[in-house]
Amino acid sequence: MSAEQARLRVGVRVPPCDRADRVVETVRRAEELGFDDVWFPDSQLLWRDVFTTLTAAALGTERIGLGTAVTNLATRHPAVVASAARSVAELAPGRFTLGLGVGNSSVGPIGLRQTTSAAMREGLAMLRALLDGRAWDFEGCSEGSEGKVRSRLRDPQPQVPLHLAASGPKNLRLAGEVADGVILLSGVSPRTLEGATARVREGAEAAGRQAGEIPLTVSAFCAVTDDLEAEARLIKPICASIAQNGGAPFLALAGIEAAVPAKVEGVYPDLVHAEDWDAAVEICSEWISDEAALRFAQEFCLFGTADQITERLRALRATGVTGVFLQHVGSYDPPTDLIEAVGSSVLPALSVPTPTKADRR
Repeated sequence: MSAEQARLRVGVRVPPCDRADRVVETVRRAEELGFDDVWFPDSQLLWRDVFTTLTAAALGTERIGLGTAVTNLATRHPAVVASAARSVAELAPGRFTLGLGVGNSSVGPIGLRQTTSAAMREGLAMLRALLDGRAWDFEGCSEGSEGKVRSRLRDPQPQVPLHLAASGPKNLRLAGEVADGVILLSGVSPRTLEGATARVREGAEAAGRQAGEIPLTVSAFCAVTDDLEAEARLIKPICASIAQNGGAPFLALAGIEAAVPAKVEGVYPDLVHAEDWDAAVEICSEWISDEAALRFAQEFCLFGTADQITERLRALRATGVTGVFLQHVGSYDPPTDLIEAVGSSVLPALSVPTPTKADRR
């Protein structure tokens, strides 16, 4: 394994929460400080258009990787996504990754269902065919049309990696089977990562692929802090959302028992993207104690001093994960403080080779 292959790619999530030109200022700073990637979420009612922001970022940067984490195939037809991805990829050759997911905050606010595994499989196949320049037989459904309509994408762009975000076993296996990479939504707990990577490996082996060649990027909330208890308290809505959406087995690994109702009053639009975060923290305190929030931060997140986070990132690479993208708490401001803290203290430390036993003698 080469040094480049062994090195963990460190990225940061930047929500398109402002005008594209202002968001690009944040992206440029991440590039200056040595981050490998910037990932943009896509939710049409919460933020500016993700592909508009990506276009500005592609034109305003030179080195840093750019990706969606994630867009979807429910609010955007796969043919529309293919055209948008092609348009960004040709502005940033070799730097763009198309991350896809089931929809979450894009579909919920407008009453649509999340994408099923079967629809995701077909959508990925359609995307790859169109980006490769191959024709696709679309289902004909307009008045007077019969059968299928065969079409292709003009001026395709085949070098667009398709990464699938997944947390459940079915989509993890699907990602291992058909995607070019996987975005793991299990946090950095070694126990949840072990289960998630095992499902990816099962999918890869079923398709005759080499699991070790599939990039694995894990998302993690991160805070560089000397006051872990205070920062951990702010993560209560995230913990509550996991409990609310079937993640109780994950939380139980950290000794967290929480029964959160399906509908929480007083929080808009949802727990993860609450507009009034302080209010959401107070509301979620009914189900998530300070002690539970601390355990959640310690087990699943990257909270702690720069040295502690550096060591955990080194350990993460040893599990087979190839990349991580860091998230700050909040959705409507840029992660300026996180970028500065990680860029000035964690990234330089990660670039120093880990001492061997011989070095320590």
